[in-house]
Amino acid sequence: MVDRDDPKDQHRHLSHMIALYPGHQISPLTTPKLAAAAEVSLTARGDGRTWSSAWKINLWARLLDGDHAHEIVGVWIRGSVLPNLFNKGGRAFQIDANFGYTAGVCEMLLQSHAGEIHLLPALPKAWPSGKVTGLRARGGFIVDIEWQGGQVIKYRVASAEPREVKVRINDGTRTIKSQEL
Repeated sequence: MVDRDDPKDQHRHLSHMIALYPGHQISPLTTPKLAAAAEVSLTARGDGRTWSSAWKINLWARLLDGDHAHEIVGVWIRGSVLPNLFNKGGRAFQIDANFGYTAGVCEMLLQSHAGEIHLLPALPKAWPSGKVTGLRARGGFIVDIEWQGGQVIKYRVASAEPREVKVRINDGTRTIKSQEL
């Protein structure tokens, strides 16, 4: 009801973004004005170097900005990761940053919160070609993706029982039948 966010506040807590991630009430595809407002608030908070960077990777991925998410991945790895790949987290080890980072990378490659499986929704330019197998999507789907030049060239969606699912791929959507596991 009241705009209380201080644009100079770069505090690491982002609980006001729960509708964007992990929730699904805000999306650039379904609620573009709310997504634009979320982006303004997220930008004001800065990218930081704490455990909250992991959450910010996920938030930028949900805003479909893979380049910004990728930038935070680099900042986090260069500034907050120990040689054993654990997050240093200031005074204490914080595993939530490691789990959040992993979730963020997956969120850059696959999203399934809007009633469809979206392949490469936030692919950064730094990853023009690649392959990932075994990503999990809502509804019990397992997804494999291969891409070149930033475009999906091959994919597989599987589930315990074949069923129809909507897939967003290379800026278009289609309904397919999943393969049986």
